[in-house]
Amino acid sequence: MTMFKYRDEETAAKIVKAIKDLDVKCRVMHICGTHQDTIVRFGLTSLLEDAGIEVHQGPGCPVCVTTSREIADAITMARNGLTICAFGDMMRVPTTIGSLFDAKADGCDVRIVYSIEDAVRMARAEPAKKFVFVGVGFETTAPSTGVPLVHGDAPENFTVYSCHRYTVPCIDKILGMGEVKIDGLIQPGHVCVITGLGPFRKFSEQCGIPQVVCGFEPLDMLMSCYLLAKQIHDGKAVIENEYSRLVRDNGNEKARQILSEVFYPTDGEWRGFPVIENSIMTLKPEFADHDAKKVYEDILKKTPSVEEDANGCSCGEVLRGLIDSEQCPLFGTACKPTSPQGPCMVSMEGNCNIAYRFRGRL
Repeated sequence: MTMFKYRDEETAAKIVKAIKDLDVKCRVMHICGTHQDTIVRFGLTSLLEDAGIEVHQGPGCPVCVTTSREIADAITMARNGLTICAFGDMMRVPTTIGSLFDAKADGCDVRIVYSIEDAVRMARAEPAKKFVFVGVGFETTAPSTGVPLVHGDAPENFTVYSCHRYTVPCIDKILGMGEVKIDGLIQPGHVCVITGLGPFRKFSEQCGIPQVVCGFEPLDMLMSCYLLAKQIHDGKAVIENEYSRLVRDNGNEKARQILSEVFYPTDGEWRGFPVIENSIMTLKPEFADHDAKKVYEDILKKTPSVEEDANGCSCGEVLRGLIDSEQCPLFGTACKPTSPQGPCMVSMEGNCNIAYRFRGRL
């Protein structure tokens, strides 16, 4: 299979040696849960650290950066008679008023879906019910949320509660806050498939930070770290495309067109962050009839106040790259995949969940 050529141990050893030969010590950040899975699953952390490269995860898990308030909104809508459709990871995220699974256990109509098409199909089949699809994710998944709206395929009893977010404003915020040292950025290949390289260029051109767009296999990650180390060694700061087998400089124009037709950027919070300007994908006014935040505004006013990270959870610090998962005092004790205290232990793309699954903390 093609993927196995990107997992060749002999090639990996050659890349690691090439990184060591550069004799560069640096701290880089990626913002992708799948990248973190690759790093930990294939044991790349120690290889890279031995070569002088520290790699830390930023806010790359879409479920993790969704705020407790947004999840509480979904729970409130469910408890007020609406049918909520959400991806599986969203169901177990705890808040101080419970989770979506708790609402389901109490008799609310909460359903796991695998795509917005599932939710649209359910809404057509049950016209007497009011359906809300909770849309989560970055530029990768947001175009699919927009498709039924652009094509006019959404039934009257169907709305979207958008938790979609733009990637670049969050990187702006991380760099602006100055909390962590970042010598290079590993950019998410799946986001760049949609956006292209353009939105990320400013981080090299204006901030002097080397960047590499990375794929999702072990050799992708190792090669991206080599390219970053080479830029640092040579005193350069550009954005390079390691994932050229799928990412094009201009991205996916059709997907970007859907994003621009359906959404516009507004200010909003991410878990662990203050308000990030122009980072939330909000449905445009022409789709107000399918915007759950407008259609069910009166119900959403009933959402109680919730704490962002309760019970000593450190997800916010993990998402900002300030600490590793294992440094949270709850990790592996009070907080496990079977009893998560925060979303980073719930989602399969969450740093804590990944660390727990692949580092022997049973």
